[in-house]
Amino acid sequence: MPTPPSRPSSKQPASWAYAEQFVPEDDVLARARARSADLGVEPVSPGVAATLTVLAAAARARTVVEVGTGAGVSLLSLLRGAGADGVVTTIDPDGEAQRAAREAVADDGIRSNRARFINGRALEVLPRLTDGAYDLVLLDGDERENSAYLEQAHRLLRVGGLLVVDDALWRGRVTDPAARDASTVAQREVARVVLEDGNWFPTLVPSGDGLLLAVKSA
Repeated sequence: MPTPPSRPSSKQPASWAYAEQFVPEDDVLARARARSADLGVEPVSPGVAATLTVLAAAARARTVVEVGTGAGVSLLSLLRGAGADGVVTTIDPDGEAQRAAREAVADDGIRSNRARFINGRALEVLPRLTDGAYDLVLLDGDERENSAYLEQAHRLLRVGGLLVVDDALWRGRVTDPAARDASTVAQREVARVVLEDGNWFPTLVPSGDGLLLAVKSA
């Protein structure tokens, strides 16, 4: 039987832009984005923010680790999806950005004890967290350290827990074999490991600048 032709890709500029803006953002997220701009911090895109909320809700995530707090856009998205009893442990070395994220949490009326802020380098903090105690881990810190973050994420997640790696396509450079800068190479390596090592059920979603999603299988 001949192979049927594949469907044309929907990732055309207009379709991508439509998907990115499909879920309108409210004033709380808009203010968090404004704080990000003031601090020179790049937040997740609107499409990624909406996806994080859906993923946290679908995973029934009650315990979440976020590497890279920024000014709180992704944190708000995770907290909203995690529900009333969900707690996000968020790690970032930038104290000023974390103060802005605290403001975003308060602005949304979220109880302060649902966001656990840890100021420090992720590679120093992650080893202190409990094995198998988390439902979801988001990696959105220094992409050059993602291979080391990945090892910690696998340890921290329960079986069936969800890994999310932001910027998995890294400004479109991951698909360019000539791009060999440290960030691009690091993102390629994380994707390769997740795909090949047998401990994950992975997929790659072209939302924002790419989301690598993987469920821990073993």
